[in-house]
Amino acid sequence: MTNAVDLRRGMAIMYQGAINVITEYQHVTPGNWRAYVQVTMRNIRTGNSAQVRFRSTEGVEMVTLESKPLQYLYRDANGFNFMNAEDFSNITLSTTIVGDSARYLKEGDEIGVLFHVDDPIELELPTSVALKVVSTIPGFKGDSVTNLQKPAKLENGYEINVPLFVKEGDVIKVDTRTGDYLGRQ
Repeated sequence: MTNAVDLRRGMAIMYQGAINVITEYQHVTPGNWRAYVQVTMRNIRTGNSAQVRFRSTEGVEMVTLESKPLQYLYRDANGFNFMNAEDFSNITLSTTIVGDSARYLKEGDEIGVLFHVDDPIELELPTSVALKVVSTIPGFKGDSVTNLQKPAKLENGYEINVPLFVKEGDVIKVDTRTGDYLGRQ
């Protein structure tokens, strides 16, 4: 247990029987009233966000999350299959755990996975990933001058808008937080 004033962004807490990750934190001292802490947190299982107020001295149960590097192998009907490089055991993660992160997974990549005890909670993606363009319409001379974009299909099946000068076979960087094109590799 810790006091609510010790909470920070990115910490995991147990709230109403579920693990929540704090996404925003604010300590408020309104004039001559008692101070409180207002946090926005995301429920790991449901993905729902909620704003909650805690008294400054209120006790909050912290949850310890452990990050383990896993290698992404493939996707099948059961979910996404990963391998633990230490003991070569296979772990299948459901689509609810992987969520939108599936757009950035490439077979053979090493991804951090947060665990609570032995339960996988969520993926820790890098801020950007390099993916190869497998199909797009061809560009023309002078296309690099304008700010127009065209759709491109990447090696993992994800579609993204790229500048007109990007061609098939190019390796591009994609921002995993926004899904936007960052540049060529």
